[in-house]
Amino acid sequence: MTAQALSSLADNALLIAAIALIADLQGPDWLVPMMKWWFALAYVVLAAFVGAFADSFPKGRVMFATNAIKLAGCILMFTSQMMAMNNDAQLVQVFVAYTLVGIGAAAYSPAKYGIVTEMLPPDLLVKGNSWIEGLTVLSIILGTVLGGFLISPAASTSLLSHAWVSAVAQSRTEAAILIIGVVYFLAAACNLLIPRTGVSYPKQQTNPTKLFAEFANYVVILWKDKLGQISLAVTTLFWGAGATLQLIVIEWGARHLGLPLERSSILMGVAAVGTVVGSVSAGKIPLKRALTVLPLGVVMGLTVLLMPHVYAAWAVYGLLLLIGALSGFFVVPMNALLQHRGHVLLSAGHSIAVQNFNEQLNILLMLALYSAMLWLEVPINVIITFFGLLVAILMLLFMQWSRMNIRNDPTLLTQIGQHGHGQALH
Repeated sequence: MTAQALSSLADNALLIAAIALIADLQGPDWLVPMMKWWFALAYVVLAAFVGAFADSFPKGRVMFATNAIKLAGCILMFTSQMMAMNNDAQLVQVFVAYTLVGIGAAAYSPAKYGIVTEMLPPDLLVKGNSWIEGLTVLSIILGTVLGGFLISPAASTSLLSHAWVSAVAQSRTEAAILIIGVVYFLAAACNLLIPRTGVSYPKQQTNPTKLFAEFANYVVILWKDKLGQISLAVTTLFWGAGATLQLIVIEWGARHLGLPLERSSILMGVAAVGTVVGSVSAGKIPLKRALTVLPLGVVMGLTVLLMPHVYAAWAVYGLLLLIGALSGFFVVPMNALLQHRGHVLLSAGHSIAVQNFNEQLNILLMLALYSAMLWLEVPINVIITFFGLLVAILMLLFMQWSRMNIRNDPTLLTQIGQHGHGQALH
């Protein structure tokens, strides 16, 4: 949990530092979601391979190796300002660096979630997920706040006044990325302390063509499962909308509320505080009742529609806390249900890889849509209204889909919590 929190903390702080770096290099607004788009692309491209990789070695060692890739991306971004290049060339290097971090994150994810299903029985998965998700979201809060703090004039001046920082860093973003690199290093050190669970899987395929064919089969298996398809659809929608909303909040803070980046990043943190509260509260929901939280997805989408109408600080913070709490409360049980069905039908690593593939594919779609809207100069409040309605309408459709599945097969609810281990693999 500590290793995951530190790595996630660094990921989110680096996003804010990268946004500040693009601003310093005078890049256009639409470059920010496109940078996140390339990050998500790594998950989609590597999805067929990272599950087998995660299940081939002890999860702690996999997390160490992939965290090292993130650190390499951080170092590459740090050096982007040191080269004698024009702004366009520097922007390209920032893109490449953040994509490298995305590659590390894509390979890291099946291991960090897969180890939870190895350590815990099905009846504790919701509780375990609530702790992991709560801590992850807490690291998002602290990461975005840390990123905003590090690029603020006061913090950057203070950092650059230290001899060991000024010896290698000359700008606010260089100083920020240097500190973030230290956090990645600490995460890697914690990865080495993760114990081996003793769980082993069948020998993993190494032929890329066969791996791709196997992965395509795993995707079909999980989408055909009547419980898996609902939880997969919901979590795919949630993470796609969540990743886009994260950037929308920063843009909304700038355009609607007139806040600088370091203060807009705090808004992301406020929403994440609500997600922590919702995630931890959801830990009390038994796995068998996971589907009962679906209506909260509709409520969350409709709540987003209030964003264009608030200006006062108390209303802004209160609304973002509420949106976060609703999202955390409904996604944790769905995530646990998906992990359980994936673990029963496939294996820990492969099921998480399938989940990531679908979620990141939706992130690519939604971020591309958001980038296009920014490029077309669509007002931010119109964008918010569009995404809020999209989430509410799709969640209503998913609820109807779930009811239809249960009506056609009333035994579905009794299958939740049943033991199994990689049945489809054998």
